[in-house]
Amino acid sequence: MPDDAAASRAAAEEASALSHPAVAADVTVAYGDHPDQVIDLYAPHGDDRPGVLAPLVVALHGGAWRTRFDRRHLSPFASFLARRGFAVASVEYRCGATGPGADDADGVTVAGRWPETFDDVAAALDALPALVRGALPRADSRRLVLTGHSAGGHLALWAAARHLLPADAPWRTAGPPPLRGVVALAPIADFEVAEKLAVCAGAARQLLGGEAVFEERRPYADPALLLPTGIATTLVQGRADGIVPYPVAEAYADAAAKAGEVVGLTLLEDVGHFPLIDPAADACAVVAEEIAQLAF
Repeated sequence: MPDDAAASRAAAEEASALSHPAVAADVTVAYGDHPDQVIDLYAPHGDDRPGVLAPLVVALHGGAWRTRFDRRHLSPFASFLARRGFAVASVEYRCGATGPGADDADGVTVAGRWPETFDDVAAALDALPALVRGALPRADSRRLVLTGHSAGGHLALWAAARHLLPADAPWRTAGPPPLRGVVALAPIADFEVAEKLAVCAGAARQLLGGEAVFEERRPYADPALLLPTGIATTLVQGRADGIVPYPVAEAYADAAAKAGEVVGLTLLEDVGHFPLIDPAADACAVVAEEIAQLAF
Protein backbone atom coordinates (compact mmCIF):
# COMPACT_ATOMS: atom_id res chain seq x y z
CA MET A 1 0.00 0.00 0.00
CA PRO A 2 1.42 3.43 -0.89
CA ASP A 3 2.54 5.51 2.05
CA ASP A 4 -0.20 8.10 1.62
CA ALA A 5 -2.90 5.42 1.55
CA ALA A 6 -1.42 3.72 4.61
CA ALA A 7 -1.30 7.04 6.44
CA SER A 8 -4.91 7.76 5.52
CA ARG A 9 -6.05 4.38 6.77
CA ALA A 10 -4.10 4.74 10.00
CA ALA A 11 -5.64 8.16 10.58
CA ALA A 12 -9.12 6.78 9.94
CA GLU A 13 -8.52 3.89 12.35
CA GLU A 14 -7.35 6.25 15.07
CA ALA A 15 -10.28 8.58 14.48
CA SER A 16 -12.72 5.68 14.74
CA ALA A 17 -11.21 4.35 17.96
CA LEU A 18 -11.21 7.79 19.55
CA SER A 19 -14.68 8.76 18.32
CA HIS A 20 -16.50 6.80 21.02
CA PRO A 21 -17.63 8.83 24.04
CA ALA A 22 -15.84 8.03 27.28
CA VAL A 23 -17.81 5.53 29.35
CA ALA A 24 -18.12 6.30 33.04
CA ALA A 25 -16.98 3.56 35.40
CA ASP A 26 -19.37 1.96 37.83
CA VAL A 27 -16.98 2.92 40.58
CA THR A 28 -13.50 4.45 40.81
CA VAL A 29 -11.13 3.44 43.60
CA ALA A 30 -7.77 4.86 44.66
CA TYR A 31 -4.63 2.81 45.22
CA GLY A 32 -2.52 5.78 46.34
CA ASP A 33 -2.57 9.48 47.14
CA HIS A 34 -1.61 10.88 43.72
CA PRO A 35 -4.54 11.93 41.48
CA ASP A 36 -3.40 9.46 38.82
CA GLN A 37 -3.33 6.52 41.24
CA VAL A 38 -6.88 5.37 40.54
CA ILE A 39 -8.63 2.38 38.99
CA ASP A 40 -11.94 2.49 37.13
CA LEU A 41 -14.07 -0.59 37.78
CA TYR A 42 -16.73 -1.86 35.37
CA ALA A 43 -19.25 -4.45 36.54
CA PRO A 44 -19.90 -7.40 34.24
CA HIS A 45 -23.12 -7.50 32.28
CA GLY A 46 -25.16 -10.68 32.11
CA ASP A 47 -25.69 -13.29 34.79
CA ASP A 48 -26.26 -11.44 38.06
CA ARG A 49 -27.39 -14.38 40.17
CA PRO A 50 -25.96 -14.39 43.71
CA GLY A 51 -22.64 -16.19 43.85
CA VAL A 52 -22.02 -16.09 40.09
CA LEU A 53 -18.66 -14.41 39.55
CA ALA A 54 -17.06 -13.08 36.38
CA PRO A 55 -13.40 -13.21 35.34
CA LEU A 56 -11.49 -10.03 36.07
CA VAL A 57 -9.64 -8.27 33.24
CA VAL A 58 -7.07 -5.68 34.25
CA ALA A 59 -6.59 -3.18 31.43
CA LEU A 60 -3.61 -0.83 31.02
CA HIS A 61 -3.98 2.03 28.55
CA GLY A 62 -1.40 3.02 25.98
CA GLY A 63 -0.15 6.34 24.70
CA ALA A 64 3.63 5.82 24.65
CA TRP A 65 3.71 6.47 28.42
CA ARG A 66 3.00 10.12 27.58
CA THR A 67 0.29 12.37 28.95
CA ARG A 68 -1.60 12.75 25.67
CA PHE A 69 -3.68 9.64 26.45
CA ASP A 70 -5.09 8.43 29.75
CA ARG A 71 -7.53 5.71 30.77
CA ARG A 72 -10.51 7.62 29.38
CA HIS A 73 -9.65 6.73 25.79
CA LEU A 74 -9.68 3.05 26.81
CA SER A 75 -13.06 3.29 28.56
CA PRO A 76 -15.13 2.25 25.51
CA PHE A 77 -12.95 -0.87 25.25
CA ALA A 78 -13.39 -1.53 28.99
CA SER A 79 -17.15 -1.15 28.61
CA PHE A 80 -17.08 -3.46 25.58
CA LEU A 81 -15.42 -6.16 27.68
CA ALA A 82 -17.92 -5.63 30.51
CA ARG A 83 -20.77 -6.16 28.03
CA ARG A 84 -19.10 -9.44 27.07
CA GLY A 85 -19.38 -10.64 30.66
CA PHE A 86 -16.02 -9.64 32.14
CA ALA A 87 -15.41 -7.56 35.23
CA VAL A 88 -12.89 -4.90 34.22
CA ALA A 89 -10.36 -2.84 36.15
CA SER A 90 -8.86 -0.01 34.08
CA VAL A 91 -5.70 1.29 35.74
CA GLU A 92 -4.44 4.86 35.62
CA TYR A 93 -0.75 5.50 36.25
CA ARG A 94 1.67 8.39 36.07
CA CYS A 95 2.87 9.23 32.56
CA GLY A 96 5.12 11.78 30.94
CA ALA A 97 6.94 14.54 32.73
CA THR A 98 5.92 17.87 34.24
CA GLY A 99 7.54 21.21 34.79
CA PRO A 100 10.60 22.79 33.11
CA GLY A 101 12.46 20.51 30.77
CA ALA A 102 9.48 18.22 30.26
CA ASP A 103 9.80 18.31 26.47
CA ASP A 104 12.40 16.51 24.43
CA ALA A 105 14.28 18.07 21.55
CA ASP A 106 11.33 17.52 19.20
CA GLY A 107 8.87 19.25 21.50
CA VAL A 108 7.15 15.98 22.43
CA THR A 109 6.27 15.28 26.04
CA VAL A 110 8.86 12.86 27.39
CA ALA A 111 7.61 9.32 27.83
CA GLY A 112 6.93 8.01 31.31
CA ARG A 113 8.52 8.71 34.64
CA TRP A 114 11.28 6.65 36.18
CA PRO A 115 10.53 5.04 38.56
CA GLU A 116 6.98 6.36 39.16
CA THR A 117 5.34 4.67 36.15
CA PHE A 118 6.55 1.29 37.38
CA ASP A 119 5.81 2.14 41.01
CA ASP A 120 2.20 2.81 40.09
CA VAL A 121 1.56 -0.32 38.04
CA ALA A 122 3.09 -2.52 40.74
CA ALA A 123 1.14 -0.77 43.50
CA ALA A 124 -2.13 -0.95 41.57
CA LEU A 125 -1.85 -4.67 40.96
CA ASP A 126 -0.81 -5.37 44.54
CA ALA A 127 -3.78 -3.41 45.89
CA LEU A 128 -6.31 -4.66 43.36
CA PRO A 129 -7.60 -7.87 45.03
CA ALA A 130 -8.63 -6.06 48.22
CA LEU A 131 -10.07 -3.12 46.29
CA VAL A 132 -12.12 -5.41 44.07
CA ARG A 133 -13.49 -7.42 46.99
CA GLY A 134 -14.88 -4.25 48.48
CA ALA A 135 -16.03 -2.40 45.36
CA LEU A 136 -16.79 -5.02 42.71
CA PRO A 137 -18.03 -8.14 44.51
CA ARG A 138 -19.03 -9.95 41.31
CA ALA A 139 -15.42 -10.01 40.10
CA ASP A 140 -13.43 -13.21 40.49
CA SER A 141 -9.84 -12.15 41.03
CA ARG A 142 -8.81 -15.83 40.94
CA ARG A 143 -9.54 -15.70 37.19
CA LEU A 144 -7.46 -12.67 36.36
CA VAL A 145 -6.19 -11.75 32.90
CA LEU A 146 -3.92 -8.80 32.22
CA THR A 147 -4.31 -6.87 29.00
CA GLY A 148 -2.89 -3.61 27.71
CA HIS A 149 -2.51 -1.71 24.50
CA SER A 150 0.77 -0.39 23.08
CA ALA A 151 2.69 1.06 26.06
CA GLY A 152 0.04 -0.58 28.23
CA GLY A 153 0.85 -3.89 26.54
CA HIS A 154 4.44 -3.41 27.65
CA LEU A 155 3.29 -2.77 31.20
CA ALA A 156 1.08 -5.86 31.17
CA LEU A 157 4.01 -8.05 30.08
CA TRP A 158 6.26 -6.38 32.64
CA ALA A 159 3.76 -6.84 35.48
CA ALA A 160 3.51 -10.55 34.68
CA ALA A 161 7.30 -10.87 34.95
CA ARG A 162 7.96 -9.09 38.24
CA HIS A 163 9.19 -12.34 39.81
CA LEU A 164 12.03 -12.31 37.25
CA LEU A 165 13.25 -8.80 37.99
CA PRO A 166 16.77 -8.33 39.40
CA ALA A 167 16.99 -9.04 43.12
CA ASP A 168 17.41 -5.37 43.99
CA ALA A 169 14.34 -4.23 42.05
CA PRO A 170 11.76 -2.67 44.39
CA TRP A 171 8.93 -4.20 42.34
CA ARG A 172 10.17 -7.79 42.45
CA THR A 173 7.76 -10.39 43.81
CA ALA A 174 8.64 -13.68 45.48
CA GLY A 175 6.82 -15.72 42.87
CA PRO A 176 4.72 -15.47 39.72
CA PRO A 177 1.55 -13.41 40.01
CA PRO A 178 -1.72 -15.37 40.20
CA LEU A 179 -2.78 -14.79 36.60
CA ARG A 180 -4.70 -16.86 34.10
CA GLY A 181 -2.66 -15.10 31.46
CA VAL A 182 -1.69 -11.97 29.54
CA VAL A 183 -3.11 -10.66 26.28
CA ALA A 184 -0.83 -7.86 25.09
CA LEU A 185 -2.12 -5.71 22.24
CA ALA A 186 0.48 -4.24 19.88
CA PRO A 187 2.86 -4.10 22.84
CA ILE A 188 6.18 -2.28 22.99
CA ALA A 189 7.55 -5.63 24.03
CA ASP A 190 11.21 -5.52 23.04
CA PHE A 191 13.00 -2.27 23.80
CA GLU A 192 16.06 -2.95 21.66
CA VAL A 193 13.98 -3.54 18.53
CA ALA A 194 11.62 -0.68 19.40
CA GLU A 195 14.54 1.72 19.59
CA LYS A 196 16.00 0.49 16.29
CA LEU A 197 12.62 1.18 14.68
CA ALA A 198 12.25 4.55 16.44
CA VAL A 199 8.91 3.47 17.89
CA CYS A 200 6.94 6.45 19.24
CA ALA A 201 9.88 8.82 18.83
CA GLY A 202 12.22 6.97 21.16
CA ALA A 203 9.66 6.47 23.91
CA ALA A 204 11.31 3.40 25.44
CA ARG A 205 14.62 5.23 25.87
CA GLN A 206 12.83 8.19 27.42
CA LEU A 207 10.82 5.96 29.76
CA LEU A 208 14.03 4.62 31.26
CA GLY A 209 15.55 8.07 31.71
CA GLY A 210 17.55 8.62 28.54
CA GLU A 211 20.49 7.21 26.63
CA ALA A 212 22.94 7.33 29.54
CA VAL A 213 20.97 4.84 31.64
CA PHE A 214 19.06 2.93 28.96
CA GLU A 215 21.15 -0.25 28.97
CA GLU A 216 21.62 -0.14 32.74
CA ARG A 217 17.86 -0.04 33.37
CA ARG A 218 16.69 -2.39 30.62
CA PRO A 219 16.91 -5.50 32.86
CA TYR A 220 14.43 -3.80 35.20
CA ALA A 221 11.95 -2.81 32.50
CA ASP A 222 12.30 -4.65 29.19
CA PRO A 223 9.90 -7.64 28.91
CA ALA A 224 12.13 -9.30 26.33
CA LEU A 225 14.78 -9.68 29.04
CA LEU A 226 12.31 -11.09 31.58
CA LEU A 227 11.65 -14.57 30.27
CA PRO A 228 10.39 -17.24 30.66
CA THR A 229 7.50 -16.04 32.83
CA GLY A 230 5.66 -19.34 33.13
CA ILE A 231 2.40 -17.48 32.45
CA ALA A 232 0.21 -18.06 29.40
CA THR A 233 0.82 -15.11 27.09
CA THR A 234 -0.68 -14.05 23.79
CA LEU A 235 0.25 -11.07 21.65
CA VAL A 236 -2.32 -9.61 19.26
CA GLN A 237 -0.87 -7.42 16.57
CA GLY A 238 -1.94 -5.79 13.32
CA ARG A 239 0.36 -6.43 10.39
CA ALA A 240 -0.38 -2.92 9.10
CA ASP A 241 0.51 -1.22 12.38
CA GLY A 242 2.76 1.71 11.62
CA ILE A 243 2.97 2.95 15.22
CA VAL A 244 4.31 -0.21 16.87
CA PRO A 245 5.32 -2.38 13.89
CA TYR A 246 4.79 -6.11 14.19
CA PRO A 247 8.55 -6.97 14.24
CA VAL A 248 8.54 -5.71 17.86
CA ALA A 249 6.03 -8.38 18.84
CA GLU A 250 7.83 -10.99 16.76
CA ALA A 251 11.09 -10.18 18.56
CA TYR A 252 9.44 -10.80 21.94
CA ALA A 253 7.95 -14.09 20.76
CA ASP A 254 11.36 -15.14 19.43
CA ALA A 255 13.04 -14.22 22.73
CA ALA A 256 10.44 -16.29 24.58
CA ALA A 257 11.08 -19.28 22.31
CA LYS A 258 14.81 -19.03 22.95
CA ALA A 259 14.04 -19.02 26.69
CA GLY A 260 12.00 -22.21 26.28
CA GLU A 261 8.54 -20.64 26.40
CA VAL A 262 5.79 -20.60 23.79
CA VAL A 263 4.09 -17.23 23.37
CA GLY A 264 1.08 -16.96 21.11
CA LEU A 265 1.25 -14.35 18.36
CA THR A 266 -1.94 -13.49 16.50
CA LEU A 267 -1.15 -11.32 13.48
CA LEU A 268 -4.19 -9.65 11.91
CA GLU A 269 -4.03 -8.81 8.23
CA ASP A 270 -4.89 -5.27 7.10
CA VAL A 271 -5.19 -4.08 10.71
CA GLY A 272 -3.32 -1.16 12.19
CA HIS A 273 -2.71 0.03 15.73
CA PHE A 274 -6.05 1.28 17.03
CA PRO A 275 -8.65 -1.28 15.85
CA LEU A 276 -7.51 -3.60 18.63
CA ILE A 277 -9.27 -1.35 21.17
CA ASP A 278 -12.05 -0.03 18.92
CA PRO A 279 -15.41 -1.67 19.78
CA ALA A 280 -16.58 -0.91 16.25
CA ALA A 281 -13.76 -2.95 14.68
CA ASP A 282 -13.70 -6.68 14.04
CA ALA A 283 -10.21 -6.82 15.56
CA CYS A 284 -11.64 -5.87 18.94
CA ALA A 285 -13.86 -8.96 18.92
CA VAL A 286 -10.75 -11.05 18.21
CA VAL A 287 -9.11 -9.50 21.28
CA ALA A 288 -12.14 -10.33 23.45
CA GLU A 289 -12.03 -13.93 22.27
CA GLU A 290 -8.31 -14.22 23.07
CA ILE A 291 -9.04 -12.93 26.59
CA ALA A 292 -11.96 -15.34 26.97
CA GLN A 293 -9.79 -18.31 26.02
CA LEU A 294 -7.56 -17.58 29.02
CA ALA A 295 -10.22 -16.38 31.44
CA PHE A 296 -13.00 -18.96 31.18
